[in-house]
Amino acid sequence: MRRAMIIGSLGALSLAAVVAGCSSSAASPTASPAASAPAASSVEVTLQEWAVVPAATTVSAGSVTFNVKNIGPKDVHEMVVLKTDLAPDAVPANADGSINEEGAGVEALGEVEDVAVDGTKTVTLDLAPGKYLLICNIVDGDEVHYKLGMRTAFEVTP
Repeated sequence: MRRAMIIGSLGALSLAAVVAGCSSSAASPTASPAASAPAASSVEVTLQEWAVVPAATTVSAGSVTFNVKNIGPKDVHEMVVLKTDLAPDAVPANADGSINEEGAGVEALGEVEDVAVDGTKTVTLDLAPGKYLLICNIVDGDEVHYKLGMRTAFEVTP
């Protein structure tokens, strides 16, 4: 009889341990996905004669980090992020052919300047939903990088 009581007691203790292991505890809260902060986006962008080539052309709104690499082969470039609903050929230009970054319908949000060949620079921006252009706005003599094709459409979704 005593043996049955010991086995019964051990069974009850085992069951209590299993139940305790399955219950939640204030000491170890579980984070829900809705409570965590949204992840930042990261976009690799390649600059070259004569293109701006992002690895993705659409990201979600919020913090976006652009990792910009210039593969040349010979010219220094930059990347300017413009928010605009205008088509690339309708963006206001300066007399030298570069884009007027303060023109009507254009909002310049940030940039990386003077990225040397084989160089990399980074910029992080808080982007709202909308349409954007990523451009190189350098003018070097008669070379207007924007006019030579260094522009691409970019979209930020809600």
